[in-house]
Amino acid sequence: MESRLTRLEAVQTVLLEIGQKSSSCTDISEFLQAVHAALGRIMYAANFFVALSDHERPANMVRFVYFVDEVDEPPSREELFELVPGESPTAAVILSREAIVMTAAEHVSKREDNAGFGIGTIAEHWMGSPLLDQNHQVLGAVVIQSYDKEHTFSEEDQALFQLISHHVSSALQGLQSMDRLERAVQERTVQLQHEVAERSRAENIQRALYELANLSATTTGGNRLNHELHEIISKLVPAKNFLMALYHPDTQEISIPYFVDEKDEHAPVKRFDYGVGMSSYILQRKQAMLLDRTGFQALIDSGEMEHPLGNVEISSWMGAPMLLGDQAYGVIIVQSYDEQVQYSQADLDILAFMASHVAVAIARMQADRQIRHAKETLEQQNAALESALTSLKDAQGELVRQEKLASLGRLVAGVAHEINTPLGICVTATSHLVEELKLTREDLANGALDEDGLNQFFDIIDQSLKIMTTNTQRAAALVRSFKQVAVDQSSDDIRSFNLRKYLDEVLLSLQPKLKGKPIQIEIDCDEQINMASFPGAISQIVTNMVVNSLVHGFEEGQSGKIKITGKVEGDNVEFEYSDDGIGMDSATLAQLFDPFFTTKRGSGGSGLGAHILYNLVTGALGGTVKVVSAPGMGLHYKLRFPKVKRK
Repeated sequence: MESRLTRLEAVQTVLLEIGQKSSSCTDISEFLQAVHAALGRIMYAANFFVALSDHERPANMVRFVYFVDEVDEPPSREELFELVPGESPTAAVILSREAIVMTAAEHVSKREDNAGFGIGTIAEHWMGSPLLDQNHQVLGAVVIQSYDKEHTFSEEDQALFQLISHHVSSALQGLQSMDRLERAVQERTVQLQHEVAERSRAENIQRALYELANLSATTTGGNRLNHELHEIISKLVPAKNFLMALYHPDTQEISIPYFVDEKDEHAPVKRFDYGVGMSSYILQRKQAMLLDRTGFQALIDSGEMEHPLGNVEISSWMGAPMLLGDQAYGVIIVQSYDEQVQYSQADLDILAFMASHVAVAIARMQADRQIRHAKETLEQQNAALESALTSLKDAQGELVRQEKLASLGRLVAGVAHEINTPLGICVTATSHLVEELKLTREDLANGALDEDGLNQFFDIIDQSLKIMTTNTQRAAALVRSFKQVAVDQSSDDIRSFNLRKYLDEVLLSLQPKLKGKPIQIEIDCDEQINMASFPGAISQIVTNMVVNSLVHGFEEGQSGKIKITGKVEGDNVEFEYSDDGIGMDSATLAQLFDPFFTTKRGSGGSGLGAHILYNLVTGALGGTVKVVSAPGMGLHYKLRFPKVKRK
């Protein structure tokens, strides 16, 4: 009784140790070793092993995580064994989820029935128990066996073994969960480390791209650009030995503007023909390339790469073309002579990525240079154009001034011719009157003057005076209107005037132009339009309109009508002019206000009339002008300008 009580206390101690060990131990093998030692204190346990299912493998695969045996060699902990029904007692325990106790005779009997039953040495007594989780899923099996007939397992031993197996199952479930968690943590840690490395790499690349963009925006090329580019790339990949080659498609050559090498102080050549060396080889392939010493030498030996330049005793080599679309700008090459520095595909990807952005930077700088050159050229052309425009404006101003003077001269000639007629009549009348006076005096002296003769002399005097009065008044009106119009055309002063009366004076001065032509002029203008503006501008505008109509609007001898209207709209004057002449097509109308455009180039037309008209309306008068015309429908101007013009 005392012995049984002692054993129960020992069992309780073992169970307590298993529980404590499961909570303090993180390694399954270490835990099972402790279980084995504790089990040995309450029963014979010289041969003990545990098989566990691999949770990352199919359910029928197990590995022996703990194996102690006096006869058989332990299998590798990493080796997986497939569970086949009827193959072994361990498989039978796991697949049936039931405990099995078997003697040597029973084992032999089963092996005879199934030659493959059991792969190890037959034990005198064998006992196995399944390890089940809380969901009654199989974790594996725990086995204890004896090769000695003196050591067999009683029913009490079997019951204790089942009890301990249950506690081991619970402990293993927690340990496996802990193991899975630790593995997950380790995997996640590795993943995070990889993500951190990738993020750091991405940040470095982003920083390098920013530095490259800033560099291309602040420099115009040269050695400084190449040196700083070398430093930027060196922060991403080992680049003690660095070469930049530029391709010149116009000469089919490659130049080496930048070269840094541990073994060569200077580049072997500064410029060479396209097709020579590794730079040409990369440009021909238009893709980045990674080579080790063997691969580099194989290219040379095969002749695939012609005429290598520089030191060929390299350990690792990378080259990437600077491409933008199909446009090749050159090559970036880095190489290592150190066996410890071997470039990877990731390094090549970075170099190729940077090379493509360098191509963008080079294209940008070339475009900037072209823009600057084009800007300088345009500035020079603009300066030349401005000088030409100034000269043209001066010439145009002189021509306009000459045109005004010529117009005034024609006006003087016309008025002079027109005055000549009434003055001639007056001279004739005066001469006739003088002659009649002489004859009357002679008659008076001879006593031949009678009352009828005297009355006849008085009639002649009266008739002559009437003729002289009429013609002198006509000449005075012509001189007065000419004087006012001429003064206005040559003056730039603002004065007050009545529009209707001024139009009459202007048209009166134009009578010489209208004389003998079947052209009627109708004026429909409000007599109350009093203006404060530039009357000379209005005189010139009306003169140009009438002259243009006479010269361009009507054929020689053609009858026609000109209508001028004026009315007030608010603070503005609506002034319209129209003729019923031949009109203009759309192409001619579009050029009407162009300087020097005329439809009578061969007949002495200067083409400045409409241009001066437009400038006077929009400039001096501060108004607007619209014109409408069509073939056979004459020409219609619509002007709008303020009554009171402020300087």
